[in-house]
Amino acid sequence: QVQLVESGGGLVQPGGSLTLSCVASGFSLNDYAVGWHRQAPGKEREVVSCISTDGGTYNHDSMKGRVTISRDKSKNTVSLQMNSLRPDDTAVYFCAADVTGYGCYDTSAVEYWGQGTQVTVSS
Repeated sequence: QVQLVESGGGLVQPGGSLTLSCVASGFSLNDYAVGWHRQAPGKEREVVSCISTDGGTYNHDSMKGRVTISRDKSKNTVSLQMNSLRPDDTAVYFCAADVTGYGCYDTSAVEYWGQGTQVTVSS
């Protein structure tokens, strides 16, 4: 079965850190560009960070300096480390994969989506 599964979400205090993981089954994530997107209640889904097949990365301006995206090729996994979290980072975070890499900029290019993991930043 081809799927992406996210984990690592939860409740964290402002200023805290979380690491989200996205593991693929049924295909090699190493052959795909991977992005993390998020959607807060009442807002549109937006990209957070992306990593290409050759390791190039992109981070949304609102997350620059606070996130690191990385691959573990041996585990077929992409992780997103988030630091200095703020209440406005509260959202459901989704993992997305596509062969072209355009999915980072145009979600219609995304081939696979995970089910999402909730991140709540609150004291």
